[in-house]
Amino acid sequence: MNMKWGVDHTWTLFLDRDGVINERIMGAYVRSIEEFRFLPEVPETVAGLSSIFGRVVVVTNQQGIAKGIMTTRNLHDVHTYMCAEIAAYGGKIDQCFFAPEMDGDESTLRKPKPGMALEAKKQFPEIQFERSIMVGDSDSDILFGQQLGMKTVRVRTVEPIGIAADETVESLSEFLKGLKE
Repeated sequence: MNMKWGVDHTWTLFLDRDGVINERIMGAYVRSIEEFRFLPEVPETVAGLSSIFGRVVVVTNQQGIAKGIMTTRNLHDVHTYMCAEIAAYGGKIDQCFFAPEMDGDESTLRKPKPGMALEAKKQFPEIQFERSIMVGDSDSDILFGQQLGMKTVRVRTVEPIGIAADETVESLSEFLKGLKE
């Protein structure tokens, strides 16, 4: 693993949620705090990443909202809980951006389209995509980062790999270790 990218506090970390931060429920959606389960070592790992990156943002496709399976309020509650748990370990997520549209809808927000990154840059003008890393578990995450000129890191899950990332890791904690090497 060679992540000698010169990452410091001027860089931004973009994180996918399901499969990177929390357990993904295959064929279903995390609709409540009770269904949200962090992957091993994630809260403390995000704390470590927060000490390196100037900004940490979550970008997540959440079509369960468009399907009527969950509400925006449900998602907000889950994200509030997730951020509070990470903060308890000394970490921070600056903002959670989400795309509530269905896959296939004409949406500029839904990854791999760049809408959530553009919203992040509007809120945090100091973000430079060429000084950003996208960490995700799907081809749409990797394509999202690549199209914006970001470095990309894939967390290996059951998702099939059709697009190569700059690096592939088994977990967010392995990514943090790679940055520190």
